[in-house]
Amino acid sequence: MIQKNPIFTQSWPEGPNGIAYLVGRLDHVLNRRVRECVASHGVTAAQYTALSVLNYHGQMSNAQLAERSMVSPQSANEMVKIMQSKGWVERESATSHGRIIHLRLTPEGRALLALCDRALVQVEQAMLAELSDAEQGVLYSQLRSMLKGLSLFNT
Repeated sequence: MIQKNPIFTQSWPEGPNGIAYLVGRLDHVLNRRVRECVASHGVTAAQYTALSVLNYHGQMSNAQLAERSMVSPQSANEMVKIMQSKGWVERESATSHGRIIHLRLTPEGRALLALCDRALVQVEQAMLAELSDAEQGVLYSQLRSMLKGLSLFNT
């Protein structure tokens, strides 16, 4: 049986249609390029993600950082120890609760993140070179919608 996608009035097979495969391949290639770019600055892809998340949110707990950086709490804890030893992040006890430790970027961490960001702009430009500005905007919106759809999906 073929199902109709009401948005595009396109026929979809019952099985996977290849979009998940293409997204997976894109993820694989993009991760490789990100790793290559940030490695030249002595940073891993996971560390770059954590630095970006901390920069965006200002400060957060280790558990929040783990969730938003897509790593386990144990991995985040080890990663934070390394980043702290390199002077990229600092820990501070929350004033409202002594057991909660907040993490935040140091000036060195922000400077390193800026270097990595500049390198990754080139990766994004290459990835999006075939799309117009309008198409990039639509793609961004669609990707956010897909993430929302999967976050609401219960298996």
